[in-house]
Amino acid sequence: MVTRSPQHAVYVISVAAELAGVHPQTLRIYERKGLVDPARTSGGSRRYSDEDITLLRRIQELTNEGLNLAGVQRVLELEQENQRLREQLERVRAESREQVAEVERRHRAELVPVQHAVVLYEGKRRRS
Repeated sequence: MVTRSPQHAVYVISVAAELAGVHPQTLRIYERKGLVDPARTSGGSRRYSDEDITLLRRIQELTNEGLNLAGVQRVLELEQENQRLREQLERVRAESREQVAEVERRHRAELVPVQHAVVLYEGKRRRS
């Protein structure tokens, strides 16, 4: 059995429309507005991937909540930006953890265990 990636465009417009729960003309409108960018065959036919279908369903959710297409586009842009920032934050956190671990490793090597420390005292004790 051959598995395909979610980006692999296989669905013709009628199947994609059915899977997304919209009319094929709606998909053409979404494409014209820049909300979706299906792949094209050498003959110019649209082909939609599983990722495209997921996106189309998200667009439907947002329009069903009352957003117009400009609002949908803005929400999708913000969601992408949010995802990008989350990934960036996770990378920075991972780098920070690595740097802290490296500093701790270096300092651990420089520390002298207390039981091996020698303290010389040459003063007199005071009595209270």
